[in-house]
Amino acid sequence: MKKNIEILKKKFEKYKIDGYVVPKNDDYFTEYSKINRLKIISNFSGSAGLAVILKKKNYLFTDGRYTIQSQTESGKNFKIYDFEKLINCSLFKNLTLGIDPKLFTNSQIKNFFLKNNKIKYINKNLIDEIKKQRENFNTPFFSLNKKIVGESSSSKINKISKYLKKNKSDYIFISAPENVAWILNIRGKDSPNSPIPNSRLIISKTKKILLISKKEKCKNLIKKKYIKSNQILNINQFPNEIYKLRGKKFIIDDKSCSIFYENLINSKFKIVSREDPSYFLKAIKNKTEIDNMINAHILDGVALTKFIFWIKKINKNKITEVEAARKLEKFRKMNKSFLYPSFDTIAGSGKNGAIVHYRAINESCKNINRKDIFLCDSGGQYKYGTTDVTRTICFSNQSQTIKNIFTKVLKGHIAVATTNINKDNTGKKIDKRARKFLKESNLDYAHGTGHGVGFFLNVHEGPQSITKMNKIIIKPGMILSNEPGYYKKDHFGIRIENLVYVDKKNRKLFFKNLTMAPIEKDLINFDLLTVSEKDYLFKYHLNVYSKISKYLKQNEKKWLASLI
Repeated sequence: MKKNIEILKKKFEKYKIDGYVVPKNDDYFTEYSKINRLKIISNFSGSAGLAVILKKKNYLFTDGRYTIQSQTESGKNFKIYDFEKLINCSLFKNLTLGIDPKLFTNSQIKNFFLKNNKIKYINKNLIDEIKKQRENFNTPFFSLNKKIVGESSSSKINKISKYLKKNKSDYIFISAPENVAWILNIRGKDSPNSPIPNSRLIISKTKKILLISKKEKCKNLIKKKYIKSNQILNINQFPNEIYKLRGKKFIIDDKSCSIFYENLINSKFKIVSREDPSYFLKAIKNKTEIDNMINAHILDGVALTKFIFWIKKINKNKITEVEAARKLEKFRKMNKSFLYPSFDTIAGSGKNGAIVHYRAINESCKNINRKDIFLCDSGGQYKYGTTDVTRTICFSNQSQTIKNIFTKVLKGHIAVATTNINKDNTGKKIDKRARKFLKESNLDYAHGTGHGVGFFLNVHEGPQSITKMNKIIIKPGMILSNEPGYYKKDHFGIRIENLVYVDKKNRKLFFKNLTMAPIEKDLINFDLLTVSEKDYLFKYHLNVYSKISKYLKQNEKKWLASLI
C-alpha cells in the first residue's frame, strides 16, 4: 500500500495536480464490484469510502459502520474522517485535485470539493497505471420471464416514455445497471454479490431503446430474440453514436451518470432533468416480486435456522469465524435455488462483533469463544430473491448488562416492525422509534436502522431507507431492512436484522416480516419487555415455525418449537 502511494505521488508533477481522489465505486457506481481501486491505494476493504492522496497527507473518508475497520486497515497511512467532512471539504484548501471523470458525478464534485479547491479531469485512471484492473466482461446477460418479475419490459418502457413526455424530453440515459436490469428484465454476473448486468440504456419518448454494452454479453438476448442486434450499442461506439440521435433534450441520473457521460451528452443535447424515475418505480415491488421474495426467505430461513441450531446445540468443536461462515453457506447450498451470497458474510465473535462490517479472513480470524456472543450478518441471492439477515447468538449465560442491551435493541427492532406507517411514514420518523430504548440509557449506534433491498438485485437499494435523514415516503411494496444494534469497542457487538415489506389492508399500511429465522431468546431480559412485545415475539416465532418446520429434521423442529 505505502509503495503504491509513493508511485501515485510521483505522477502529480506530470499531471500538474496537488492530489488525487480515489472513490470506492467503479464506473458503474455499484457498491460491490470486482474492481476496487480504493483498496489498492489505501488497503481499506469496506463497501463505502473515498481517499484523497495529497503530496504530504492522505485522507480516508468513510461512515460509522467502518470506524474501527478503517483505523485497523488504513490508520497508519491515512487520516480518517466521517463522510460528513467531505461536504464542502475544508480539511485542505486552494489545491488542484485530479479525478477520473468516469468515477464521479458532477453533484459529488460540487458538494465535496469545488467550494475550497479546484478539480482537474484526467482521462487516464492513475490507479490503473499502478495496477491494471481486469474484469471478466464476457459472461452473457440473461432474461427473466414475466412470470418471475410480474411485469413486462414493454410495460416498464411505456412508463418511462410517459415520464419523458411529461418532462418534455426526447431521451433518458439510464446509467445505473440495476435500473437497466429492472427496466429490461435482464440480469448478469458482473458483480460478485448481485446479478448485475454492467450496461447502460437510452430510451426515447417513442419507446426506442439502445442497450449500451459489449455485444458479446448480449448474444443470448439476441439469440432468444429478446432484443435486436441493432438495439445494442457497443460501449466504444457511444461517443460517436450520441451525435447521430435526433432531438434536443435529455434526462440523466444525478446519482450515477458520470461527469464523462454527462459531458458527452451535454455537448449536443440540453439536460433538462437529473432524476431517473426507475429508482422509485423499481422500489415498489409488485405482488409477483413479493411472493418470490417470501419464498426465497423461507428457503433462507431454513438454512439459517439449521445453522443456528448446529452452532448452538450440535457443534462441540472449536471453530473459527471463517469456518462458521462457510458452514452457514453450506446450509444455504443445500437448496438448489441458492446462487451465491448477497454480500460477504460478517461473522464476528466477541470484540470482532463490535466492528460493524467486520470481514473474517483466514489470516486474522479468531476462534469462536463460547463465553462470547457471536454476531452473524449474512444473505443470499436465490432464484428468485435477495436476502439479508443478522442474528446475535450466545452459547453460555451472559451478563445482565449484555442481556439488557440486547433487549433494548430487540425493543427497538419490534418498535420498527410494529410501526403504524400511516402515521410514521418516512425512514426519518421510523429511525427514532428504533433508537428510543437505547437512548434512554445514553446508548446508540453509528449506522442507519434500515436500507432498501432490490428484487433479485442489490442487497442495498434505495431510495427508501430508515435513517436519521431519509424523507422518502414509505409506500406499499417497498422492502427494507430492520436492523438496530449496539457495539462496544473491544468487547462485543449486537444487531438484530430482518427484512420487511410494506403491506396494505383497509387503507392501513404496516410492515410484514420476510425473514423467517429465530431470534436469540437466551439473550433476552423478559422483565424489560411489555406484554405486547412478548406477544409480538410469540407470534413471530409461531409464524417462523409454521413456515419452515416442515423442512427441518426432527431435532431441529423440536428445538424451534421450544422457542415459541
